[in-house]
Amino acid sequence: MEILSCHSAPCCKLVNLRGTSVHKSSGSSQAKLPGSRNNRILCARIGSKLGSSGYSNLDDFCTKNLGRHEGSRSLTAFKGSANVNSKALSESYNGYVIDGKEGVGDISERGDLITQILIPGLPDDSNDDSGAQISSCFWEWKPKLSVHYEKSGCENVNSPPVLFLPGFGVGSFHYEKQLKDLGRDYRVWAVDFLGQGMSLPFEDPAPQSKEELDSERNDFSWGFGDETEPWANELVYSIDLWRDQVRYFIEQVIGEPVYIVGNSLGGFVALYFAACNPQLVKGVTLLNATPFWGFLPNPSRSPSLARIFPWAGTFPLPAFVRKLTEFVWQKISDPRSIGEVLKQVYADHSTKVDKVFSRILETTQHPAAAASFASIMFAPQGQLSFSEALSRCQMSNVPVCLMYGKEDPWVKPVWGLQVKRQLLEAPYYEISPAGHCPHDEVPEVCVISPVWKCIFIVLTVTGFYGKKSYS
Repeated sequence: MEILSCHSAPCCKLVNLRGTSVHKSSGSSQAKLPGSRNNRILCARIGSKLGSSGYSNLDDFCTKNLGRHEGSRSLTAFKGSANVNSKALSESYNGYVIDGKEGVGDISERGDLITQILIPGLPDDSNDDSGAQISSCFWEWKPKLSVHYEKSGCENVNSPPVLFLPGFGVGSFHYEKQLKDLGRDYRVWAVDFLGQGMSLPFEDPAPQSKEELDSERNDFSWGFGDETEPWANELVYSIDLWRDQVRYFIEQVIGEPVYIVGNSLGGFVALYFAACNPQLVKGVTLLNATPFWGFLPNPSRSPSLARIFPWAGTFPLPAFVRKLTEFVWQKISDPRSIGEVLKQVYADHSTKVDKVFSRILETTQHPAAAASFASIMFAPQGQLSFSEALSRCQMSNVPVCLMYGKEDPWVKPVWGLQVKRQLLEAPYYEISPAGHCPHDEVPEVCVISPVWKCIFIVLTVTGFYGKKSYS
């Protein structure tokens, strides 16, 4: 076992169970996909300077400056967004080791010895706003279903393509650091899953009648009517829908096989997609990937069991689901609830999360957000379990890399170690201190290009069993 930590504050510990180092560099080839075509895509530039202030004690968490939007991110659908004044406060985190010295807190509970290693290329200033320019775009996949995504580095035509998939409740904005840094050397995309972020519908999938609108006082009325619009007849925000969304996005927008990276829910989708479409994947990196998704049985896998459940995430929502959704949504969309969740998943409470918080809150104010949330929660499971998807990737020789924040309260590293036991040759990195979103919390390790070059080398040169190589 090799333990590394970087010479920056806060420090990060990487545990590589393979105990190997790679010194080769990888080339890239662009295997253009047949059937790629021009698509209806709308793009806008987002300035690289995005102001943010610090974050301290989330006990008094509220929003700041929600009336300001960067670039083309402000949509007509968000007109109802209210300005909620917010204060993001700060707590110290116990357990940093900086340049071989103990930090503010007590680290006596750590019994391991940490070797300090300077990783070349680490920025001296983690707040540096320089980086590749990000474009915000929309791709019309199907009528009325437009996918929002962000991209950078498109001028790096001979560089590998990298696609980032977000976790539940967030979107492409959660990969801003990766887009800005990796965009210097690679072509980078990050998408919003349909039903989340800015990939929420622009029209009501199940409009309420005028009488219903007059009698019910709520701000999230889209999808709460009794009749479904034709375009939404079979719409379910399920993991199968997201798998297909990723497939067509790669085929029609990117146009060649990609390295795919997913955090939390995005990790499950990345693995599930790779298992079903190995020909479109050069390698998969899982960042605290959730090992399960969906509560209701999949009708293809368990048709008899699925028939027991009268509703599985389609529109319109049944009356009892509407009532339940109204109650739950008022709780979880409250700014304090959002703040508490962020406080749980970020181990380092000094991490700047103002923009992440504001974007999550902005999404909750979309009129379709509540009904979309209900559809997601009641959507059936995928056709493959996480373990089955791993086995498929193993059989197809899809390279997999594992990165887990050690202090994640939800997807603890034990889940990553279980994956490691199933995929013995997969490199495993455990980062500390870091929680559920290490890519955002520890950019010193999970964002900068030299580290990702190493990961790409591991995925492509070494391969899953050393049998598969892209050159």
